[in-house]
Amino acid sequence: MIATLGAKAQDSTSNAIWPKLGKNDTIRVAATNDGGLMIPWIGLKEVVIFGQRVWKSPQEQAAYNRLRYNVLKVIPYALFAKRRYEQLERDLALVSDKKIQKHLVKECDQEIKKMFNTEIKELTITQGQILTKLIDREVGRTTYDIVKETKGKFAAFSYQLVARVVGHNLKSTYSMQEDRDIESIIRSSGYYQ
Repeated sequence: MIATLGAKAQDSTSNAIWPKLGKNDTIRVAATNDGGLMIPWIGLKEVVIFGQRVWKSPQEQAAYNRLRYNVLKVIPYALFAKRRYEQLERDLALVSDKKIQKHLVKECDQEIKKMFNTEIKELTITQGQILTKLIDREVGRTTYDIVKETKGKFAAFSYQLVARVVGHNLKSTYSMQEDRDIESIIRSSGYYQ
């Protein structure tokens, strides 16, 4: 009889510590089986911590702020170019007729011109240079290669000549090391979360 009372005493204590759970009190998590032991886990988003940047001079800080403004102004164009170019590649892969492919390229070109004709024309030289680098970053190909692939060698050569006159280079590539300020601006801006 003493053993029975002891068991009931433990039972009543455990009810006081652990309340009865209902269906809304359950949290579903992923689990991994490690040698018969189920280990629950929850995936978390990456947390990026940026240090406080120390400026050598007010001019350096002003230059960085100008770069930040320019990058944030042109990054939506680069992201749109990435999405639209990927869509064009998918469409071209489905069609084998050269005439239809040419029509798809022309349609894409007209869509881009229609959407961004006035905005892109108003970009500064620096913003245009940043845009060509960001397009290389997003698409994985230089702007020159994209024009050459979609419009032909002569058009790419012509665009490159015009770009060189105003200080651009359509063949410029993006390097995370050389363009580390641009990369830090992109990562801290929230476009890639």
